[in-house]
Amino acid sequence: MKLLKLLAIATFTALALGAQAQTYPSKPIRLICPFPPGGAVDIASRALAHELTQSLGQPVTVDNRPGAGGNIGAEITAKSAPDGYTLLMTTSGIMAINPALYSKVPFDALKDFTPVSLVVSLNNVLVVNPGLPYKSVKDVIAAAKANPGKLTYASSGNGTSIHLSGELFKSMTGVDMLHIPYKGSAPAVTDLLAGQVNMMFDNIPSSLPHIRAGKLRALAVTGAKRSPLLPDVPTIAEAGVPGYESYVWFGVVAPAGTPGSIVQRLNAAIAKAAAAPAFHSRLVEQGYDIVTSTPEQMTDSTRNEMVKWGKIVKASGAKVD
Repeated sequence: MKLLKLLAIATFTALALGAQAQTYPSKPIRLICPFPPGGAVDIASRALAHELTQSLGQPVTVDNRPGAGGNIGAEITAKSAPDGYTLLMTTSGIMAINPALYSKVPFDALKDFTPVSLVVSLNNVLVVNPGLPYKSVKDVIAAAKANPGKLTYASSGNGTSIHLSGELFKSMTGVDMLHIPYKGSAPAVTDLLAGQVNMMFDNIPSSLPHIRAGKLRALAVTGAKRSPLLPDVPTIAEAGVPGYESYVWFGVVAPAGTPGSIVQRLNAAIAKAAAAPAFHSRLVEQGYDIVTSTPEQMTDSTRNEMVKWGKIVKASGAKVD
């Protein structure tokens, strides 16, 4: 009798999840972007939301919730109902850097979220205001060593890949530069353009238009190879810091406990969105690489990045209270 009862419960649960997958989504979906409008995460979020709206048949709206290096938006997502109607465009910075950098993180990156899929990755680019005399990475290193603590570099917030790209640069070159955090890439770039800060290790998409317009000078990219969008710009490793490499990925997660049927539906929809010609051309032309994945692959990437960046954060001595 007990076995029959358990079988009945299992059958009912399976039927319920199947029905849930068939009816999902039945209302608008909120995609939280934990950074302000105009930055690289926002650009990717809006491109994905547009495609998901088409494939899922329900509006997918981007809700910008910036602050604390992405922690605010992540916390909101972690505390939302696990029903597939609140998603987060997270980053490797939020998932792998913040737990090591912040003394108090309001979520557990591995326990409080259900991975859905990686979406894109991209390198950063070291850019300076063209009014400054720096024409190369070696110029920056020399100036920083001659003026300890005087050169400033902006970031999209404490704990972001933009911040840690700078910390990695400092630790590998032995220079002392002053970090100026902002609540996103867009306001940081605005001050860089105005000459309020000296440089930035920005995501390529948000700086690329300014580089092309001659309003920012690109000195080097942070990845292992040059960007096809900036073929004449060397990598930082090529430019005088051997072994330097820093990049970031963006991906979608849902609150922990989101049913597997919904996760599978979303994963398939993201794969379809990423294959759409408009999505592909829109993002690749701005410097993104398309890197969709299974939920399991996203978990593996998060664990690997935690090990890598945990060591870098510890070695740099960087900490945010």
